[in-house]
Amino acid sequence: MHQPFLTDRLDVAELCLWIFGLFFFGLVIYLRREDRREGYPLEDEVTGRLLGGRATWLEEGHLKSYRLPFGLGTVMTPNYTRDTRKPMGRPAFAAGGAPLVPIGDPMLAGIGPGAYAERAKRPDLNMEGHPRIVPIALAPTFRIGERKSDFRGWPVVGCDEIIAGKVTDVWVDTSDRLIRYYEVELGTHGGAPGRKVLAPMFMSRIDRGRAVVRCDAIRAVQFGQVPAIEAADRITLYEEELVQGYYGGGWLYATPERSEPLL
Repeated sequence: MHQPFLTDRLDVAELCLWIFGLFFFGLVIYLRREDRREGYPLEDEVTGRLLGGRATWLEEGHLKSYRLPFGLGTVMTPNYTRDTRKPMGRPAFAAGGAPLVPIGDPMLAGIGPGAYAERAKRPDLNMEGHPRIVPIALAPTFRIGERKSDFRGWPVVGCDEIIAGKVTDVWVDTSDRLIRYYEVELGTHGGAPGRKVLAPMFMSRIDRGRAVVRCDAIRAVQFGQVPAIEAADRITLYEEELVQGYYGGGWLYATPERSEPLL
């Protein structure tokens, strides 16, 4: 015979259903609060107008602090700071989600694959609190294994097969133990002869047969506009964004043909 639980109108199955429903409702509220810690308030991508005001009831009073290592302070989120940069592009058509068409030099527009974030203007640090990416001379425990693997002194060619300059140094990632960038001293066809710039190792390939380094992301003359770094022995997170964004933009904007349809 069926026995009631607590009252004649509530049994174990119904109680479990109520507990699950309340738990699930609380889980949805929790997840919606968590996903609003960063990146809010929303804004219209065409007009830049803020949507929804400063905060919603899900966000009010819901700040979280992150204590950074090595005495770098504390970050509070959400902080409602906005990137005030104006994109150097215009929407291809007046609708949400429309792609941006570059204005002026597309390599310097900072949009599409060339976009970058305003990251911290300090170096990324390793587990010991030292700059993570440095020239190999400042990492005494690192060396290039075989003599035939050392490409310093080799010419660097762009996607147009023109020599932009030569490799003068390599920058190693002391945490991942690999070459992250190589330094190029620009030559006659490099856009800014005598200037030294960094190039991402993972956007290049070593042609050992011809003893050259190929960077198919950009043309030789475009090496002259690679964003500069302030220090000779370290690179900041912000500078990494600029450098990576410039070469990334080259895959679409380095030549007019790359931005045209395939069909």
